[in-house]
Amino acid sequence: MELKNFINSSMSAWMNQEGPDSDIVLSSRIRLARNLEQYRYPTIFSNEEAINIIGMFEETFSNKSLNGIGELALLKMHELQPIEKRVLVEKHLISPSLVEDSIYGGVLLSQKENVSIMINEEDHIRIQCLLPGFQLKEALNVANGLDDLIENEIDYAYDEQLGYLTSCPTNVGTGLRASVMMHLPALVLTQQINRIIPAINQLGLVVRGIYGEGSEALGNIFQISNQMTLGKSEEDIVEDLISVVYQLITQERAAREAIYKTNQIQLEDRVYRSLGTLSHSRIIHSKEAIQCLSDVRLGIDLGIIEHLSRNILNELMILIQPGFLQQYSGGALRPEERDVRRATVIRERLQLEKNKRWEDEEK
Repeated sequence: MELKNFINSSMSAWMNQEGPDSDIVLSSRIRLARNLEQYRYPTIFSNEEAINIIGMFEETFSNKSLNGIGELALLKMHELQPIEKRVLVEKHLISPSLVEDSIYGGVLLSQKENVSIMINEEDHIRIQCLLPGFQLKEALNVANGLDDLIENEIDYAYDEQLGYLTSCPTNVGTGLRASVMMHLPALVLTQQINRIIPAINQLGLVVRGIYGEGSEALGNIFQISNQMTLGKSEEDIVEDLISVVYQLITQERAAREAIYKTNQIQLEDRVYRSLGTLSHSRIIHSKEAIQCLSDVRLGIDLGIIEHLSRNILNELMILIQPGFLQQYSGGALRPEERDVRRATVIRERLQLEKNKRWEDEEK
């Protein structure tokens, strides 16, 4: 398959859109953990209970149009190939836990893939909404709307004093995880991030890598999320996170301006060296590729590079992941083969953009 067609068929629709403050905030996510009243939790339930739960959601919600969301299609984990599961993780549509720990797990996906409902993960269901840029309140509204639709059909495990009951005590209460994915290269370059992260943790928030708990902050991309779910309303949790994220946005923009003002030549050299590496490498490891993409994205945001869009960088951050590379290649690849294929995909994608620019100029 040609790369252009592969991108069109594989990328989530929301990934190619820009939202508010998208120069720094890549995406906003709301996740609600819920359990069904009449079943034991996934940590101790039987295979029969798991099958009944996924069957219930298939019958009630699969291929049915929901107001404001559209149709949800059910994907069952045991029916998917390993590469297909890995791609879903790389697109942040399911968690690694759903792949590794749930034999009878599944996910209900909207057509735009901005809404997903994981079934039989750590909890019976986890409702997720993903939106581009800084749109936490909007994502919360979508997730709450879907939560209400489900609750009209199914009884949740709920306690009047504690709130929603979950497998893990840290999720009891609202069951809410609100998070934003942020690109913070200037705060990393100036080493301000080293004092900012401990300060954020003291506010009851947590800073993680690109794939959540236990993952590394590759490419200067950090996930900021709430830690507390009990004792506060959903709205208060989101407002607290919004306040901190606005401060981070302000500090990152100030750091970018200061770096460009005091070290313009050095910064431009770094950006163009990274662009050269991406444009001409024949072999490239994922860490090097992601760091180069971070440098180039910073160059785009500062106006150093004018012929590329942020969307290409968003695409490439996903396309160079192992699952996508193997899906595009049509089968499993050894690590060294992935490094070669990764370099090829990056060069081809940048060439596609160059060709498009030439065509536009000729019109």
